[in-house]
Amino acid sequence: MFLRPLLRRLPIDPYLIAIVSMAALASIFPCRAAVAAGFDQAARIVIGLLFFLYGARLSPQAAWQGFSHWRLQGLILAGTFALFPALGLAAQILVPRFLPAALYPGLLFLCMLPSTVQSSIAFTSIARGNVAAAVCAASASSLLGIVLTPLLVGLLMGAQGGISLHSVEEILLQLLVPFAAGQLARPWIEAWLSRHKWLTGLVDRGSILLIVYTAFSEGVANGIWHRVDLASLVSVVLVNSLLLGLVLTTTTLASRWLGFSREDEIAIVFCGSKKSLASGIPMINVLFPASIVGLMVLPLILFHQIQLMVCATLARRYARREALPSEHSASSIAAKETMPSAERSRRKRALLKPQEAG
Repeated sequence: MFLRPLLRRLPIDPYLIAIVSMAALASIFPCRAAVAAGFDQAARIVIGLLFFLYGARLSPQAAWQGFSHWRLQGLILAGTFALFPALGLAAQILVPRFLPAALYPGLLFLCMLPSTVQSSIAFTSIARGNVAAAVCAASASSLLGIVLTPLLVGLLMGAQGGISLHSVEEILLQLLVPFAAGQLARPWIEAWLSRHKWLTGLVDRGSILLIVYTAFSEGVANGIWHRVDLASLVSVVLVNSLLLGLVLTTTTLASRWLGFSREDEIAIVFCGSKKSLASGIPMINVLFPASIVGLMVLPLILFHQIQLMVCATLARRYARREALPSEHSASSIAAKETMPSAERSRRKRALLKPQEAG
């Protein structure tokens, strides 16, 4: 309990500290073998529970509005499968002076991946955005990515790969089935969830922390940090940060220029700027030879952690901005209610004087 006042005084978001702590913990004490399999299974369960809760909280009308919001969905998909690959191709001008040639294929590959699902929706929820649209956009991106990512890789990188029906089945079972189950259970548990909103928030944040730990554990177990020097690592971090910054800026400006609401903007920004580590690693193993898989995974792992850290802070800022108007109006109302009646009468007469003089 004594840590809370200290964390509140720090200029860094406490949730960001938690994410960094999970990454550091995995680097020092990574889970391996059976333990890693157990954490992976736990992550699957948590993600399923997350989608069940989202399904239970969203009304069918809101879910339909999310699917039918074609302008929003189109902008998110354009960011994921058009803007990102274009920036990845443009990044070739940085090779080899600023970016090692051996790591560029991994950077280009991550630009072709679908959006991550759980963190996109979790951050949209934390930021008080359009969760219904985020659920639909992230799910659609994952499903389309099974087809579009291998096609983009074959077109831009010359690799050949197949589309696994098992991946389609896994997405359906892990995401859409729990969401549909939540929709069916909504009439019975909606009121209970409304009284216990902290549960969804706990699952939101807990799922991201669990993903960070398992992702870093996998990278450490594969010996990623022993294959590159510090200078190469720093260059990849900088290029990844630049890539994410360009996408976040572009999606924010595009959503405002096209007249989207603040809630829709939040969904566009978080769903259109993510890349899925969960989808990326299996696809790398299918599309590329084993001899280069290790180096190709590194840019994806780093980008995944950077996007979580940056978006955690961004989500909190969005949430604070959304809370300010309501807090201001509440304080104004409270001030008016406590104002003496004589003072209220005096101010009312002062406002009416110009009208009487005219």
